Amino acid sequence: MRDFIQLERHLADAVHADPGLADAAAAVAALAKASVGIANVASLGGLAGGARSAGVNADGDAQKHLDLEAQDIVMHALKGAPVAAVASEELEDWRLFDAAKPLAVAFDPIDGSGNIEANGAMGTIFSILPARGATNPFVGAAATPLAAGVFGYGPQNTFALSLGDGVDIFTFDRRSKVWALSAAKVRVPQGVAEFAVNAANSRFWEEPVQVYVADCLTGAEGPRAQNYNMRWLGCVAAEAYRILLRGGVYLYPRDARAAYREGRLRLLYEGHPLAFLMEQAGGAASTGKRRILDVPVASLHQRTPLIMGSAEKVKRIEGLHAAPHARADRAPLFGERGLFRA
Repeated sequence: MRDFIQLERHLADAVHADPGLADAAAAVAALAKASVGIANVASLGGLAGGARSAGVNADGDAQKHLDLEAQDIVMHALKGAPVAAVASEELEDWRLFDAAKPLAVAFDPIDGSGNIEANGAMGTIFSILPARGATNPFVGAAATPLAAGVFGYGPQNTFALSLGDGVDIFTFDRRSKVWALSAAKVRVPQGVAEFAVNAANSRFWEEPVQVYVADCLTGAEGPRAQNYNMRWLGCVAAEAYRILLRGGVYLYPRDARAAYREGRLRLLYEGHPLAFLMEQAGGAASTGKRRILDVPVASLHQRTPLIMGSAEKVKRIEGLHAAPHARADRAPLFGERGLFRA
């Protein structure tokens, strides 16, 4: 059997190369341990009551029992790490642990919890930041994470991690109960004819997004001159993992609905860490008009549009937003005729 590098060794090597990563590495180790506990609870599904409704969170989104249990598992694990404060999608406000500690961790404990009944994709997203000694360590100028990652819960338990030197992917070996390096320094593949978007929202999209998707759907006969596949997993963590390995682009744009005018995903604990991972793997992430990592956090649960994936695709979508003449000769999606009508 092939010998794989374990996460513990990987983190130790990173700290040996850069001692300044010691605190971040300790927090990553704690999060990795927490993710195993989350995966165990998630694997029980209805047997553990994970799909049971738990009301709504402070931002008005539906909560499942699994959301809250996963949050408790993460927070318990981080209390033993060098973490001053945490922020979670399921908490109304950030939580102080120890002001003397150097790090702040923002996380989405369960992304895709709506998939639990259908045994679909779910994940945990996190961003590790310097605590900065501020009154609120999460709100202020845009900051590049010290580390960020995405855990995936499915047939495999996976972990895409960046400590600022590329992206490495680990798989949890359930036999030996260790995280093992399964793909080192991954790069987002370019030129892949695949996109992910919730097409049910197309009538609300801005014209640049409508035009981009219409160009993809016209296939080999259209301006892209190739046939595209469309994906939608209902879990941005899983979409990010897929793109890291397979390429393509993911779009969750702003749209005309009141609750979506600033986008739907959260900047602090979804947009920033996913953008960091994409850029570290040679991809890109944008609002459609600006780089995600250049957008400052003004509030804990601030929403953002998110377009991420292969750099050339993100650049094309940004171009459609920036240059009306680039889309003037194409009708918007569903604008003149129904896409699915003969």
